[in-house]
Amino acid sequence: MNIENEINQITGFKNLELLATQVVEGFISGLHKSPFHGFSAEFAEHKIYNNGESTKHIDWKLYAKTDKLYTKRYEEETNLRCHIIIDNSSSMHYPKLKEFSIDSLNKIGFSVLAAAAIMNLLKRQRDAVGMSIYSDSYEFYSSEKGSERHHQMLLGQMNEALENPKVQVETKTYEYLHLIAEKLKRRSLVFLFTDMFQSDTEAEKLFEALQHLKYNKHEVVLFHTYDKEKEMKFEFSNRPKRFVDVETGEHVNLYADNIKEDYEKAVKKYFTDLAMKCGLYRIKYVPTDINEHFNKILTTYLVERQKFG
Repeated sequence: MNIENEINQITGFKNLELLATQVVEGFISGLHKSPFHGFSAEFAEHKIYNNGESTKHIDWKLYAKTDKLYTKRYEEETNLRCHIIIDNSSSMHYPKLKEFSIDSLNKIGFSVLAAAAIMNLLKRQRDAVGMSIYSDSYEFYSSEKGSERHHQMLLGQMNEALENPKVQVETKTYEYLHLIAEKLKRRSLVFLFTDMFQSDTEAEKLFEALQHLKYNKHEVVLFHTYDKEKEMKFEFSNRPKRFVDVETGEHVNLYADNIKEDYEKAVKKYFTDLAMKCGLYRIKYVPTDINEHFNKILTTYLVERQKFG
């Protein structure tokens, strides 16, 4: 390896599984102060009792402690199939980083760690998880499984995506969502991590693809990842800067303050329109600032999992 390559080498998470566990443990401890109180301590081994189910597996000792009805789960049970989709296009690698940690994240790093945390919860629940990663090609696909070997393989694939960023690569998310919709043969909970960078025409095609997933009876959650400070508030020093489209290489020279107000209005409208359209198509829309903690992601998972059953 020459010196230039060494300088440009990117290091993924040193221990992605450990970081995901830390995120989840912090989240679970927080559940004691949330509306899910009483669920967190034992949720890996229990599920909420639904009216009409058999009462023979109700855990009455847990009922005495929590005043809520839970049924015991057994090792062979798999109540949920989850498919995680990660957009690995060039724009997801903004801002550029050379190494990743819980305090050093860009959009792809945040998405990978969030996905790993969801996988950690799924493993505790003994649920099956599959994954798709795409950019200008369908880079990786795996169907839903629950084994430890499979879990480790997915972690490795996500770290590989971090370490090999695409340069000036555009992507057509809708093409891969259609492919995924055809591949998923059983009803699944689908999580999509993407920054939603596409043209108006592509946006229409994207929602057609999301409808394809909905038509096939999947529940879809769209995690719209963005850097609030830079991509929403446009917080840059008022010096002449060259802004480069990381997917096309096109650029424009300008002073940030000259367009800041109009830019913020346009972005706010874009987010509002996205939320309304997702509501129209019954898609769960979760705008996700990569500078915030992961509780929003994991709370969404918990709520959707309960609804899914």
